[in-house]
Amino acid sequence: MRLPFIDRSEAGRVLAEMLVPRGLDEPLVLALPRGGVPVAVEVARRLGGADRPAPMDVLVTRKIGYPYQPELGVGAIAEGGEPVFDRGLLDRLALSEEDLAETVALERAELARRMRVYRGERPLPEPAGRTVVVVDDGLATGGTARAALRAVRARGPRELLLAVPVGAVETVEALRAEADDVVVCATPAGFRAVGQWYREFDQLTDADVTAALGGGTGS
Repeated sequence: MRLPFIDRSEAGRVLAEMLVPRGLDEPLVLALPRGGVPVAVEVARRLGGADRPAPMDVLVTRKIGYPYQPELGVGAIAEGGEPVFDRGLLDRLALSEEDLAETVALERAELARRMRVYRGERPLPEPAGRTVVVVDDGLATGGTARAALRAVRARGPRELLLAVPVGAVETVEALRAEADDVVVCATPAGFRAVGQWYREFDQLTDADVTAALGGGTGS
């Protein structure tokens, strides 16, 4: 596997080629915004038929940050799901879920805002009884991916896969318990952050996400 990837689009094309041999039956592709969207666009394009991509949409997630150091994620939440916390980290920080109630409420509000921005009044495509492929641009700690997988699992998919171009090996292994399978192009040694495995890793905006969705591909 040649690393770093040029950008998220190239990573999506490489990832898609790993998924094609699985012969997935009419998969629904759900991207974790923002970074997972350009990856998922390529996956959906390749997994679809000759004339149209596989159905794709966003599954909105939010990190739950430590109140005194917001960049430190102590949990995550995905639309339609309950907060998922890093219990070990909460213990080390002497935090309870009740201590995070205000932070969770703020993240729920931002989650709802992004859902409106990305999909308007259109609901999330129904995962029940379907093959669902959850896509992100990489796995570092895996908190948001775990929350996303649990939210989708609760809605009864026939098969649930997590697909990423790159991830920390310990995170990939930990998340195998949350999905029917985890498909990853590379688990390089010395993993510190997702961005180190991309030449171009610009921060994406809400406008980038809505442009990539093109108004949504439907369900």
